[in-house]
Amino acid sequence: MKYRKEKDYLGEKLIPDDKYYGVQTSRAVDNFPISGFTLSKEMINAISEIKIAAAKANMELEKLDKKKGEAIIKAAKEVLEGRFEGDFPVDAFQAGAGTSSHMNLNEVIANRACEILGGKKGDNSLVHPNDHVNMSQSTNDVFPTAIRIASLKLLGKLLSEMDSLGKAFKLKGREFKFIIKSGRTHLQDAVPMTLGNEFGAYGESVRKWKKRAENAIVSLGLLGIGGSAVGSGINTHPKYRERVVKNLRGITGLDLKSSPDLFEAMESMAPFVELSGSLKGFCFDLVRICNDLRLLSSGPRTGFDEINLPSVQPGSSIMPGKINPVMAEMTTMVAFQVIGNDLTISMAAQAGQLELNVMMPVIAFNVVISLRILTNALKVLREKCVEGITANKDICRRYAENSLGLATILNPYIGYAAAAEVAKESNRTGKSIIDVIREKRLMSDGEIERIFKQ
Repeated sequence: MKYRKEKDYLGEKLIPDDKYYGVQTSRAVDNFPISGFTLSKEMINAISEIKIAAAKANMELEKLDKKKGEAIIKAAKEVLEGRFEGDFPVDAFQAGAGTSSHMNLNEVIANRACEILGGKKGDNSLVHPNDHVNMSQSTNDVFPTAIRIASLKLLGKLLSEMDSLGKAFKLKGREFKFIIKSGRTHLQDAVPMTLGNEFGAYGESVRKWKKRAENAIVSLGLLGIGGSAVGSGINTHPKYRERVVKNLRGITGLDLKSSPDLFEAMESMAPFVELSGSLKGFCFDLVRICNDLRLLSSGPRTGFDEINLPSVQPGSSIMPGKINPVMAEMTTMVAFQVIGNDLTISMAAQAGQLELNVMMPVIAFNVVISLRILTNALKVLREKCVEGITANKDICRRYAENSLGLATILNPYIGYAAAAEVAKESNRTGKSIIDVIREKRLMSDGEIERIFKQ
C-alpha cells in the first residue's frame, strides 16, 4: 500500500494514498474505535449540501476563487452520488460537536477538489479543507444545520408512511363495519361494538400522531448556519447568511429559513427534542395497537381468533405449523428502540453548555436511526400485515352473543341491580344473557329482539 504524508498542527501522519480523507480523520479513527457505527449517509449528504451552498455563497460574494469553488461543488456532488463511501470511517461516538466527522467531509471534498484541479490528494495549496471548503463556516453551525436537514428529509418519508398506515387501518375499519363483536375493558367482557370501530380507532390514533409529528417541521426549518463559531457570524460576509440559506433551499427543496437568533439556534437542541418526543409518543400508541393485533389474532384454537394476520414465515423451530405475529412483534421492538433513543436525545440536549452543545453527534445518530427504522417498520407492517388482515366473522358474533356485557343494555329497561343478577346467573350457568332473560320472563321476545338489534 502506498502512503502520502499529511500535516496538521499536531504533526505529520501517513495516510493511505487511495483514501480521500486526511490527517484529522486519521487521528479520529485512531482515537475513537468505539462502536463500528459511522456517520449516517443522511448526515453525510446534508453536510455535502451545506458545502455546496456555502461555496456558491462565497463565490457570489467574491470571497472564494471561482475555480476552487467550482471544484469544491463538483467534489461535494460526487459525495452525494455515493462515490466515496469508504472514506467516512469516523465512529458515531467521537469528539464533541461533530468536529471529527465535519473535518472528514472537509478533507474528502478538499482532496477530491485538488484532483479536479489537476493536483494530488493532500496538496492543500490548491484547495485547503479549512480555508476553502470550510470558508465562512464552523462545525458549530454546520453540524446542527445538517441534523435539521437530515431530519426533515427523513421525517417527510416517515409522515408519508404514517399517512398510509392510518389510511390502511381506516380502510379495514370500513371493511369490518358490520362485524359485531364483544368489546373488552380490563380484558373482561364489555358492551358490543364492531370490529370496524376497533380498526377505525387505530387509524385515527395514527392520524393524530402524524399531525403532532408535523409540528416539528417549523422548528427544524429554522437554521443557525451563518452563525459561525458562536452565533455572531465571525469571519463571514454580512450577506453570507442570507445567501447560504437561499442556496440551501434551492439545493434541498426544503422550506428553510434563517433563525431570527443564530445564538439560540446553535445552543439549543429543542427541535430534536420536540421531534423525538412526538416519535416517542406515537410509539407508545403503536405498541398498544400491535399488542391488540397480537391479542385479537391469538390462537388459532386457544386464543381470541377474531382476526387473521397474514402468514409471512414459519413461527417455530420445533412446533410444526406454528405461525407467529412477527410483523407486530418486529414493530414493537422498533418502537422500544425509538423510545430508548428519545431518552438519549433528551439527556444529550440538556447537556449543552454556554454557546454550544457538544453532544450533537449522539443526537444526530439517534434521531436518524429513530426516523429510519420507524419509517421502514411502518411500511412493512402495513404491507405485510395490516392490508392483509381478515376477520373471523362467526367467532366475533359468537363472542358478542355470549358476552356478559350484553347485560348492560338491559339497564334502562330492568335496572342495574336486576341486570347484574342476570349477568351473575349467565356466568354461573353458562347460559347466554338472552336465555336467562327469557327464563326469568323479564322481557318479551319482541322486546328482546328489538333491543338487541339496536
